[in-house]
Amino acid sequence: MKIVIPGGTGHLGLLLARAFEGHEVVIVSRRADIQVPGARTVLWDGRTPGGWTAELDGADAVINLAGRSVNCRYTQANLREMMSSRVDSAAVVGAAIAQAARPPRTWLQMSTATIYAHRYDQANDEETGIIGGGEDGVPGYWAFSVEIAKNWERAQAEAPTPGTRKVALRTSIVMAPGRGGAFHQLWQLTRLGLGGPVGGGRQYMSWIHDRDFVRAVEFLLAREDLEGPVNLASPGPLPYREFMAELRRAAGVRVGLPATRWMAEIGAFVLRGDTELLLKSRRVVPGRLLAAGFRFELPGWPDAVRDLVARGG
Repeated sequence: MKIVIPGGTGHLGLLLARAFEGHEVVIVSRRADIQVPGARTVLWDGRTPGGWTAELDGADAVINLAGRSVNCRYTQANLREMMSSRVDSAAVVGAAIAQAARPPRTWLQMSTATIYAHRYDQANDEETGIIGGGEDGVPGYWAFSVEIAKNWERAQAEAPTPGTRKVALRTSIVMAPGRGGAFHQLWQLTRLGLGGPVGGGRQYMSWIHDRDFVRAVEFLLAREDLEGPVNLASPGPLPYREFMAELRRAAGVRVGLPATRWMAEIGAFVLRGDTELLLKSRRVVPGRLLAAGFRFELPGWPDAVRDLVARGG
């Protein structure tokens, strides 16, 4: 297969490039100096057509991961850049597919589980889940994150590509060892004794193990009957308090100091991140994947976190 991955130089792109070893993988990046093992890199600006569009002509699949990292302070400028980088890249990929003489059969478009409402009670699947925005008792700017996700998916859905199957990957936090990923940051905090509950710890953590993330992408490439939004999340989301307790147990750390909301705000400011990533309750389950027959290798967090710690965090 020939697989084109816009925005493929980040943590998830590297996972997929390794998984697709033996196929022709083309990474489309803003940086021409970045080399991804096993892949060829071409240049784009993420917003306009260019020489990179020729790579889509005759490709089997496009997996668009492009978008500004959410690991930053949620200032107005950063939120605008998150929105434009996602929507613009999806729109220009759609336009390039529409103009290709031999368009790819499949377009997997990154999205996010953040699109669902902040809730503790019922899990969100694709059919019955509640789209977020404007919930009581949460910071107002959280609704902007939901709008980013909705506009991101709309850019794909409205692209005029009738010959190409489109799937929106509503992805939870991908847990993979190695620097640059969410798990490494949580593991480091745990080793420092800071891996306790945050803001009470009732908020749900939705996650997916890196091997299951890759396997789910491969599954969706092969299943030509699946299109539209698909949740990429393990079937076992759990409250943050329990999530971190299992991480401490796997890491052999007895103490995990709790943090209040205001302490989390200070920590996020120092680390140049945002508390939404920790405090929003993302109770998301993979309804469509399970219904289609996908079987998770590591569906439960205790086994998954032991594997991640054994692989070096």
